[in-house]
Amino acid sequence: RACKKRAAELREEILFKQPESCHLGDCPICCLPLPLDSMSILMPCCCTVICDGCDYANQIRELKEKLDHNCPFCRHPKAKSDEERNRRLIKRVDANDPAAIRHMGGKRGREGDIDGAFEYWTKAAGLGDVGAHHNLSVMYRKGQGVEKDEKKVWHHLEEAAIGGDTFARHNLGVMEGENGRPGRAVKHFIIAAKLGDDDSLEALKEHYADGFVSKEDFAAALRGHQAAVDATKSPQRDEAEAAAVKDGGRQSSWALG
Repeated sequence: RACKKRAAELREEILFKQPESCHLGDCPICCLPLPLDSMSILMPCCCTVICDGCDYANQIRELKEKLDHNCPFCRHPKAKSDEERNRRLIKRVDANDPAAIRHMGGKRGREGDIDGAFEYWTKAAGLGDVGAHHNLSVMYRKGQGVEKDEKKVWHHLEEAAIGGDTFARHNLGVMEGENGRPGRAVKHFIIAAKLGDDDSLEALKEHYADGFVSKEDFAAALRGHQAAVDATKSPQRDEAEAAAVKDGGRQSSWALG
């Protein structure tokens, strides 16, 4: 009994430890944290995620110097067709690349193959992919291709949150609040807010107004959120965002569909 109690205590310590960064990590080119929004791109050749700023800067450089389109990270030539892009993805899947396996699961899901999506996401989660854990939590919550299982929803959300997934962390906060545990909900919201999650910061504001968050903790969360957001900014990313607005939603020529 003592061992089980200690194991539960250790799990709690791991669950509520503040991650150094979100699960997206840094752009491998500019070495700045990847933003939580969609301003990043998965390269199909190497399944490396780079920020939109570096992708845009690379496209501008290639246009000015009249160069062929190469991956900004691995320098592999751009695929000439969807078939070639898919072959490259399969190659990365065969190499047990967790990001590629997760993406293949998403591809299967969009094609209506829910069982295939579940199989790929389960494999990716087994390899430690945080996003796959989050996707599995959604499947178990909605009963998509599997029986609804509340225990597995919590398990996969917690695994994703421990890995730095702010969306999973926010969902845990919401669920804890719905279960009448505002103290635990606040802990989750604080962690996610300090990683730059806007929704969690808004939830904290409401909990602060209701007296569930101390002034000191709320101030620390505000500072942490601002620092996390500021860390993702760069002139290149601002230029890419401005170009996207001007072009009505510019998309990378590399982005996987």
